[in-house]
Amino acid sequence: MSKERIPDIPAHIAIIMDGNGRWAKARGLERADGHRQGAETVKTIVKAAAKAGVKYLTLYAFSTENWKRPKEEVDAIMNLLVYMLGRETDELNANHVRLRAIGDIDGLGDEARTTLLKSIEFTSRNEGLNLIIALNYGSRAEILRAVQRISASCANGKLALDAIDENVFSSYLDTADIPDPDLLIRTSGEQRISNFLLWQLAYAEFYFTPVTWPDFNEEEFNKALVTFSSRERRYGMTGEQIITNHEKKD
Repeated sequence: MSKERIPDIPAHIAIIMDGNGRWAKARGLERADGHRQGAETVKTIVKAAAKAGVKYLTLYAFSTENWKRPKEEVDAIMNLLVYMLGRETDELNANHVRLRAIGDIDGLGDEARTTLLKSIEFTSRNEGLNLIIALNYGSRAEILRAVQRISASCANGKLALDAIDENVFSSYLDTADIPDPDLLIRTSGEQRISNFLLWQLAYAEFYFTPVTWPDFNEEEFNKALVTFSSRERRYGMTGEQIITNHEKKD
């Protein structure tokens, strides 16, 4: 599979990294062990995405709902974030990866927020893969923030009410200068999007796999790319219209 030609590479892939806990439980390990193994998978998939020519990779690392988990697990995740950023930022920079983040970053703990912002600044001039980490992120909260910002812009006269369209609304989201995902991958068998990029995923292709995130390797990633390349993206048009448009481009 890794040698198979993949003709149509999505510019932006979003991934819900699910199954760390199930992976650990199946092996008689602690959930923290699953998160640590999942962090190693992040490194593998970042390399695979860059190798394939993907321009944007968004990873759902910690949701607004994840604060409901046991404190010891939340602490372990935040400590792991700090550790991985400290360990991997130099390599990201050497490979021209630009680190970015979406979500309510101010709601993170001081150490995690400070370390994250330093890594973002350190890699900010890179022009390779854009690695976007969704932290303390919930799409409904993001949309509400956008509505609040738009309301404030209208109230102070910077934005006219009749000027608001989809493009204007998108410009107030956390992903303002990031193209919408072409492909969403979710691991570990669940088939829902769990409050992730609700606006941005409107025309994305979905790929669900039973493989848990710690076991999701380059071969599994390439399977998702091959599946994506076999799909016809119509955007509301007919198949005949798509073919005609392609012929005109050629």
